[in-house]
Parts: sequence; structure tokens; C-alpha cells
Amino acid sequence: VQLQASGGGLVQPGGSLRLSCAASGFTSPYYAVGWFRQAPGKAREWISCISSRTSGGSTYYAGSVEGRLTISRDNANNMVHLQMNSLKPEDTAVYYCAKKRAGAGCTTDISDYNTWGQGTLVTVSS
Repeated sequence: VQLQASGGGLVQPGGSLRLSCAASGFTSPYYAVGWFRQAPGKAREWISCISSRTSGGSTYYAGSVEGRLTISRDNANNMVHLQMNSLKPEDTAVYYCAKKRAGAGCTTDISDYNTWGQGTLVTVSS
């Protein structure tokens, strides 16, 4: 069971990036998948989640990113994407995708996620 995050990079404030999370060893539509980020010197924080397909694929966002980020599934390719728009310098962080341990719904508790991708660095700077 593995997750691999990609798509990070350097972007100017106001710019956009699309992060991708490729799943292997399990069928991601049957699990909730979350995105987290960790800025330098700060704790890892939950920012978004999409529930399993059987739970309707509901999406959830932290208040700090709502309206700027969109999480989605590509079931055919066993992937989850995170479209990030209107990026700000404070969005600079390593971004991680993670599979929820059990249950189809989303939670914000980091301990509920048991499989993590390696992280992809997003730097927002002019």
C-alpha cells in the first residue's frame, strides 16, 4: 500500500498548482483520502479530504484554504488531485496525501490516517 504525491514547485503569489496523489496497493475510491501540509517549524495540519465513493465523495476543506483549493478523484487512474488557486506565501509547505485508516468518511485527526505519501514541496514566493 503506497501513496505518491507530486506536482509541487515554485509559484508566484496568486498562482496555481495542481498536486496529484497516486495510490497503489489499494483501491482509493473505497477510502477517504486527505491532504495535509507542514510549514517550516510548524505542525502538520489537515487541509482537505474527500470521502470514499461509497460515501458520495463529499469534500471538506480547512477554513484557511476554502474557496481556493479543490480536491477531486480520478477513479480510473486511482488518483486524488488537489487544485490550488490564488496561492499565498503562507501556503508554502510540504504537502502530503494520506489514506484514512478505516471508515469511509473524512476526519481532520492526523492519527486517523495510516498511509502517507512522501510529500511534495510547494513554495509560494515572488
